[in-house]
Amino acid sequence: MTKRLLLDLTLATMEPGRAPYGLVEDAAVALEGGRVAWAGPRAGLPGEWRGMAAEGLDGRLVTPALVDCHTHLVFGGNRAREFEMRLEGASYEEIARAGGGIVSTVSATRAASEEALFQGALPRLDALLAEGVASVEIKSGYGLTVEDELKMLRVARRLGAARGVRVRTSWLAAHALPPEYKGRARDYLDEVVLPGMERGAAEGLIDAVDAFCEGIAFSVEETRRVFERARSLGLPVKLHAEQLSDLGGAALAAEFGALSADHLEYLSPAGIEAMAGAGTVAVLLPGAFYTLRERQAPPVAALREAGVPIALATDCNPGTSPLTSLLLTMNMGATLFRLTPEEALAGVTREAARALGLQGEIGTIAPGRRAELAVWNVEHPAELAYRIGFNPLHRLIKDEAA
Repeated sequence: MTKRLLLDLTLATMEPGRAPYGLVEDAAVALEGGRVAWAGPRAGLPGEWRGMAAEGLDGRLVTPALVDCHTHLVFGGNRAREFEMRLEGASYEEIARAGGGIVSTVSATRAASEEALFQGALPRLDALLAEGVASVEIKSGYGLTVEDELKMLRVARRLGAARGVRVRTSWLAAHALPPEYKGRARDYLDEVVLPGMERGAAEGLIDAVDAFCEGIAFSVEETRRVFERARSLGLPVKLHAEQLSDLGGAALAAEFGALSADHLEYLSPAGIEAMAGAGTVAVLLPGAFYTLRERQAPPVAALREAGVPIALATDCNPGTSPLTSLLLTMNMGATLFRLTPEEALAGVTREAARALGLQGEIGTIAPGRRAELAVWNVEHPAELAYRIGFNPLHRLIKDEAA
């Protein structure tokens, strides 16, 4: 197996329970067979690694490669005109009547070929990769037919293969009720969401199952049906919950041992307690909060006090978070939600990995973890959340097994 030694660097391992950021000055990282073999102070480098040729990083900061754990990266069309209308004072209902809203994205996604969706999503993925991202979650949810939802997930898999990036897919057919099923949510679940989930699972297209539990989407009981089917198929679940109101979705997610509950602006103390007990990650999405000019922020202090892991993600989507910068997301998380810079970095590394069920593979720098490292032109990790609209990535190191 190939060996590789990195020297002359500052290391932020992001392992909990150590110094802030897991920071190690004058550090060394040894890589072997696509994994971290050793990481720590250079003075403690094991004898077998001493004397071998090394790559010097000129004192640069090294962190785990970044993880974007909540995106809607694959979609047709755009909603720039809707953005313009909103700024001109149009209401959500007026925009919808003009053909905007999620219906316009559904129409564009249904009309698009796999190739068109792939080519449209590729620049968005590339923007994330250029900032040190090595793992991305991609949801369906804009096709809302069995075939169109599966089309989106096939594109997601193709994106991962094309760029050599880890893509985790989520089945989000329970995202909205399409116009042809208006007033018939039960039929939609029976005819699209549940059978499509079974097909997607059989074809190896689904890594997790998601739903939007909200007054404008699906009820707690409807979401429960989705989760029960996912459980029967052995698929983990996650949930868009408590974004616009408190329906108790986070508690439902925790009941099913969900990987994450996402948004959470209206999360209740009972929901926090349930998530803490289940180890469910709170994924905060400041891009949507910013775009929609929301006023109620997620209860970060209560989540922190309860020990609920907190992750951050772009929520990249055409309508409410057209955001393709995880670095800007970190700054938003700190500025809008009052996360510390350390929490923001943990939110796009260690806790984002946890939100995908990958905490044993990525998100920290420790022996046995994947050799996926971001090298930055900064002196201290706080700079990653501090800057606005600036990308200090020097390079991404991804060692594959020989």
